[in-house]
Amino acid sequence: MSKILDLVRKTQVSVEETWHERGPRAQTPLRIGVALAVVRNPCAGRYEPDLMQYQTDLRELGTLLSTRLVEAMGGAGNVQAYGKGAIVGEDGELEHGAVWHEAGGWAMRALLGQPKAIVPAAKTIGALGTRLMIPLGHIEAAYVRSHFGAAEMTIWDGPRRDEIAYGLAMASGGRIHARVGGLAASDIKVHDGQR
Repeated sequence: MSKILDLVRKTQVSVEETWHERGPRAQTPLRIGVALAVVRNPCAGRYEPDLMQYQTDLRELGTLLSTRLVEAMGGAGNVQAYGKGAIVGEDGELEHGAVWHEAGGWAMRALLGQPKAIVPAAKTIGALGTRLMIPLGHIEAAYVRSHFGAAEMTIWDGPRRDEIAYGLAMASGGRIHARVGGLAASDIKVHDGQR
């Protein structure tokens, strides 16, 4: 077992299904999945000037969570939106959550065929049971309004003061009754990744 996975206290994978938002019932539900891991923070209680090795080590955790989440979503072909988040326990600092930007985003992109759009992210400092809303965006084009959404990341007994909860989120589509215009997913062109 790797050093980074030795730091994991627990993992969680969940998928919710939404059939309607008071409008007509969809033929297939919107599925939103979240995979998270509660990890002992190796930098808790002190300032670590160089976080690059920790960021690199976290790629293995990113791969593990991405793999489990893609499986829960029924395969990479069922994923149209994604996001990531981190909740840092009180003995850490926000930058200990920021290392997840590269590690979590890289892992999802690798499993989803290298999509073009930025992976939206949120991070915070929190205590046991903190709720974080992970922003979601289309995997191929950041300006697809129909796919702007959120996935809740929470775990009842974490993060403890010396832990971090790292999470990834994926969705099978846009909001159930999306109807506010903007770039349609069906109109995405190869260079629309950041627009």
